[in-house]
Amino acid sequence: MTPAVPATSSRALPHPPREEIRLEAVLHALSDPLRLRIVRELAADGDELTCSQFVLPVTKSTSTHHFRVLREAGVIRQVYRGTAKMNGLRRDDLDGLFPGLLDALLAAAERQAARLGTTGRTGP
Repeated sequence: MTPAVPATSSRALPHPPREEIRLEAVLHALSDPLRLRIVRELAADGDELTCSQFVLPVTKSTSTHHFRVLREAGVIRQVYRGTAKMNGLRRDDLDGLFPGLLDALLAAAERQAARLGTTGRTGP
């Protein structure tokens, strides 16, 4: 994987530029069920969510790892707003690079959740 763009301050987080987002990194990031749940929730919300808005069945350090994998793959953008770390789906970048991929994956995840009788949602 190509190194991420360096952070410009101690609070800025590194993200890959659009032109360096790789399909295999995106697919790897979305291959984990928990990371796919995070992306599904971001897509359903359509806006940015704080890390604390996700109710994940793992420790805080494991949650941090999952968010980092998504960010480094170029799937999400994380920015600090005050003390909150905001997470947003990089839909425009992903749709521009891989047209239809995100929608197809989200639809497949929705069908799977319906088939298995789970919602896949992470919040209340």
